[in-house]
Amino acid sequence: MTRYLYDGTAEGLVSAIAQLLDSGTDPMLATLAEREDTLFEEGLFLRTDSDAVEALFSKLKQRAPDAVNAIRYCLMGDAGGLGTSLLRYVALALVHGDRINGHLTDDDVKAVVTMARKAGRELHRMKGLLRFEQMRDGAYLARMEPDHDVIQPLARHFSRRLRAQRWFIVDLRRQSAASWDGSALQFGTLEQFSRPELSDEEVAVQEMWRTFFRTIAIPERRNPKLQKSNMPAKYWKYLTEKQGE
Repeated sequence: MTRYLYDGTAEGLVSAIAQLLDSGTDPMLATLAEREDTLFEEGLFLRTDSDAVEALFSKLKQRAPDAVNAIRYCLMGDAGGLGTSLLRYVALALVHGDRINGHLTDDDVKAVVTMARKAGRELHRMKGLLRFEQMRDGAYLARMEPDHDVIQPLARHFSRRLRAQRWFIVDLRRQSAASWDGSALQFGTLEQFSRPELSDEEVAVQEMWRTFFRTIAIPERRNPKLQKSNMPAKYWKYLTEKQGE
């Protein structure tokens, strides 16, 4: 069993998989892990090759387009511990095509598909739960702390839905940010952006919304269990209507 290492990035992981498969390495006789840079770390480090990544995805799009989506969603999750599983998943996808996603009796396939589904569900959920607040400079800000790194597909979604507004989305868990200026989408770290104060209008609107939310609630029909099932409490921190509860 030969151990291989990559740089810890999603691109680095896919690049390593591409290089191993191109070299004819048997995926069942290899392990792939994130490099930790410890003194006695064992393994052969594979440098990131963007061309190898592009070539692999091009091949997969022809052979197994659904598998490409599963891989991308999986990479949004905590794929750091799934390097070996992803290597074997990709190798199997190139052989079996999109049928691979039904091979859930295979532990590696199941691990990748399960992670992809979790990230996909959270991305879909955040499209409805993200709350934009108007700042004093007229721009809008949305804060979140998702379990998975969904900021890029989420920002692309809102760049189509909110094209006329200037806005920012920040992921406080990962200290990352996305900005839309009305024509271009940019990604960066949280330190690159300054957060202005809420506008007076936004403060008033939020208070009216909380009042409306409390007023329309029918106490006899409260179902906290169902509410938490549809809208988990971990997302309430940045929901205007739930603040103060």
